[in-house]
Amino acid sequence: MTTVAAPAEARIGRPVWRLALVIVFGAFASGLDGSLTNIGLDTIGADLHAGLDETQWVATGYLVALAVSLPLCGWLGRRLGPGRLWLMALVAFTAASGLCAAAPSIGWLIALRVAQGLAAGLLVPAGQTVIGQAVGAHRLGRVMSTLGIAVALAPALGPVVGGLVLHALSWPWLFLINLPIGAVGLALGLRYVPRGDRGAAGPLDRRGFALIGGGLPLLVYALTRWGSAGTPAAPSVAIPLVLGVAGLAAFVLRTRRREHPLMDLGLYRRPVYVAASGASAFSGALMFGTALVFPLYFQILHHDRVVDTGLRMLALGLGTAVILPVAGRLTDRYGGGLVASWGGVAAVAVMVVFLLFGADADADPVLVEVLLVLLGMAVAATAVPPGIAAYQAVPPDRLPDATTQVNIVQRIGGALGGSLFAVALANGLPGGGEHAFRVVFGWLTGSAVLALLCSQWLRIALRRAG
Repeated sequence: MTTVAAPAEARIGRPVWRLALVIVFGAFASGLDGSLTNIGLDTIGADLHAGLDETQWVATGYLVALAVSLPLCGWLGRRLGPGRLWLMALVAFTAASGLCAAAPSIGWLIALRVAQGLAAGLLVPAGQTVIGQAVGAHRLGRVMSTLGIAVALAPALGPVVGGLVLHALSWPWLFLINLPIGAVGLALGLRYVPRGDRGAAGPLDRRGFALIGGGLPLLVYALTRWGSAGTPAAPSVAIPLVLGVAGLAAFVLRTRRREHPLMDLGLYRRPVYVAASGASAFSGALMFGTALVFPLYFQILHHDRVVDTGLRMLALGLGTAVILPVAGRLTDRYGGGLVASWGGVAAVAVMVVFLLFGADADADPVLVEVLLVLLGMAVAATAVPPGIAAYQAVPPDRLPDATTQVNIVQRIGGALGGSLFAVALANGLPGGGEHAFRVVFGWLTGSAVLALLCSQWLRIALRRAG
């Protein structure tokens, strides 16, 4: 077994860990906000006198806005410096959160959620760039896993925190809770986050940004709507899907001819980077799929309340939090391909057990919780190492592009996986809840197999790269 133990074991100093913990504030706030707000949609709609068709845009607008700002993150990071970009995004996210709490109507709330989503889309990749440039490639796994804990735990805590907030307070507190998190993160960030080099970017490719800035959110929206419409032939799916794919294709063609492109797609000439991106896409489908399917599993099959569902879902986040530091250290030592392959094997095994025993309405709740902990561990080990491998495969000055692109492919993979699983569940429910979840668990098992195959591809690419 080939290792890189010598450089990976280099000691990580206290300033680096302190920086990583500061960056966590932004990742935690943006991750918590999405799941937190979804819990309160019914309450928000009732208070602002809006129907579900309008209120759902409080969630959808946020997700689409995330996709709009992502393509701009790499260019802004090079132009302003990744640290400055992170600080500006955190300020904008925190301010938008406070304004959301004061929104007088559903229209204002949707508009402010879009602004909040634009800022949130910059926080995670900008933070990953700051960390990546601070620690160096051979120590990246151990430090990046710290950020991963916040990203994984925040969505798991969202339903619980949201349910408690709505039980004791009004819906504006779903947004006000971000203010102390953002304020502490900003105070620490101003002191400890390096601003980075600025001015290294060429002129902004406005037409290129229009193509990808329109095409990517249209594609994400179409994939999200596919889960609701049940068929890609529905006009609400087909039209944005075609326009989104066309916009992205035109962006790729334009970028290949530009001297100063919006994103450096030349990174895809690196075999390790290509394999890591593929593994990130399929592991993204698995990660977002489990986050979508299992809350419905508890509510539909076991008839749990929202708060009870949130509490039971904590097992998934606990498993992720436990394994991430270990996965980060193993990735630094053995490479992301091997660690992700181990995670893929574990994910397939756990999903097979769910398929055989977990889809029964009277499934042992202790067994289900144990399986969720193991699944959280497996998914984390499958999803995080490929991203680290992608960042390790590029020079430090190309990290803004790498973090942007990996986040984009994970989001597309997650949207596609979520849509397919939602369609499978909807089509299976007429045959009963147990039948529906056996079908969905079969799809999740298949996605785990694909993630495993891509992880093996990455392992081979890393071995050939030496």
